[in-house]
Amino acid sequence: MTVSPMSGRALRAGWAEIDLDAIQHNIRALRGILTAPARLMVVVKANAYGHGAVEVARAAASAGAWGFGVATVDEGEELRRAGVREPVVLLDLTMPEEAARTVALDLAAGVADLDAARALSRAATSSGRAARVHLKVDTGMGRAGCAPADAPAAARAIAHLPGVALEGCYTHFPSADDPDLTATREQAAVFSNVLASLREAGVGGLLCHAANSAATLAVPEAHFDLVRCGIAVYGISPAPHLGARVPLRPVMRLRARLVQVKRVAAGTAVGYGREYRAGRETTIATVPLGYADGYPRLAWRSAAVALAGRRVPIAGRISMDQLTVDAGDLVVRTGDDVELWGPALPVEEVAAAAQTIAWELLVRVAPRVPRVYTSGGAVRSVRTLVAVWDEGAAEGGNRRARRLSGRAGR
Repeated sequence: MTVSPMSGRALRAGWAEIDLDAIQHNIRALRGILTAPARLMVVVKANAYGHGAVEVARAAASAGAWGFGVATVDEGEELRRAGVREPVVLLDLTMPEEAARTVALDLAAGVADLDAARALSRAATSSGRAARVHLKVDTGMGRAGCAPADAPAAARAIAHLPGVALEGCYTHFPSADDPDLTATREQAAVFSNVLASLREAGVGGLLCHAANSAATLAVPEAHFDLVRCGIAVYGISPAPHLGARVPLRPVMRLRARLVQVKRVAAGTAVGYGREYRAGRETTIATVPLGYADGYPRLAWRSAAVALAGRRVPIAGRISMDQLTVDAGDLVVRTGDDVELWGPALPVEEVAAAAQTIAWELLVRVAPRVPRVYTSGGAVRSVRTLVAVWDEGAAEGGNRRARRLSGRAGR
């Protein structure tokens, strides 16, 4: 499907096309493999992995997502300002100084110690609102969370704090994408034992969650009450060997239009450092996206783009705002469409060329790259650095353009 993002307005010649239908397809596919009573938390931290947190959350909610996982209070506030009312969980640990905002925004706070929980209690009692808390337990990630042996005492103490509702308990798997699931299954067993010890200590009825995308696909016994899916929601398998577990559709297509095409002689140097030289007379085409937009600088030696139905190599170092490609003898002209990743060129291939992972490429697509949201083959909205155009209001000539400012414009 080729969708024009212009809709009668001037738009930058490079943009990210976000397929909202694919978001909903992926969510329904993931929900279809869950082990009861598990429900789906969609992880929308880091601007929904670069896709746009507000738009993704709205599409996900309509496809049956239980709620959303974020990393920071600001990310939670962005959702609340946009009218998202589903549960929002702060997966990173909440600092005491963030307690008042966390409670005011009705965000569930991740905690691993009593200091943060006491601060949330004070904020709750002073505001007359409840503080929702999820206790994080470190079962083997080694990054954050209380020790399993300390969890029962911590849970009891948190549950008895005034104004605090101990709502959940969670952990995280560092290697669920490994073909050898021994360590992950051991972690799941440790977490199950923690939950049993909490019940024995009189703390039950919690929302328990551990599975990321990889564990959701590979370890059904780790589904518990919630699973937390990020990369799979965006149509990327968390590991090659898991790709056939559920039919996922990639959501983001990074596109551009050529801004210059020129014929150059053999030996012509292209790009910073003059490292690339044309091996023969060829066509060099300029694409208006660079490393400031999130295209990885390290990818240039082996990455390609899709142009005129073919893959053509990048020519020369990636610049801040542009990159160049060697189109050979292809007949191309200014304004022709280029795909930097998408259906014709998977983002995983570009990530491999840059010696990184697809997660990093997606989250690094810069805010200045317009997001063009599509559904049913048509543009539904466009978010730029300074405004949002709502195509849904365009019927009858009543298109809305909303200016953005401050945090509300993220």
